[in-house]
Amino acid sequence: MSYAPTQQMQHMSQPASNNQSREWKHGLFSCFDDCGLCITTTFCPCITFGKNAEKLGGSCCCCCLVYSFSSCIAWILGTSKRGEIRVKYGIRGNTCEDCCTHLFCHCCALIQEAQQLKE
Repeated sequence: MSYAPTQQMQHMSQPASNNQSREWKHGLFSCFDDCGLCITTTFCPCITFGKNAEKLGGSCCCCCLVYSFSSCIAWILGTSKRGEIRVKYGIRGNTCEDCCTHLFCHCCALIQEAQQLKE
C-alpha cells in the first residue's frame, strides 16, 4: 500500500500567492522606512493591527477593539495574522517564529506586516 497525497493536500501545501521571494519585503527592524506608520504603531498598535486585519479580509474596527483588550489577546492575534500573511505571500517561517516575533518585537512585527500588505 503506497501513500499518495490527495489533490486537496497538495493545494494546501502551496502558498496562495505566486510570489516566490519567500522573504519579507522589509526587514523586521526596517521600522523607519515609513515614519508615519512607525509613530502610529508605537503609540497605537491596535490601529495598525486593525488595518492589517482589514487587508486580510477582517473587520478593522472589530480587530482593533479586540486587540486593545489585553496584551495576551494581542499576542495571540498578532501571531495568527502574521501566519496568515506568511501563507498568503509564501514567506518562510513557522508559528514558533511568529509567536516569538510578536512576543519580543510586536511593534516591529506589526510594521513589517503592514509594509508587506501595502505592496
